[in-house]
Amino acid sequence: MKYLNYILIIIGAVVAIYAKAETEQNEYILIGGIIILMLGVYRVSRSVPSRQESEDVDNFEND
Repeated sequence: MKYLNYILIIIGAVVAIYAKAETEQNEYILIGGIIILMLGVYRVSRSVPSRQESEDVDNFEND
């Protein structure tokens, strides 16, 4: 499942770059690539724990 997130990011970036590289941009392909890219980034960021929460827990245990 973790690799799916990275694959989404790579596919979204490649599609967005491909759509942007053409002389006549296809806006729909560019928007689709950006959506896939952002979906992958969201899924990765959702699984990363917050730094603030871990610091609060450490400070509470030390007091």
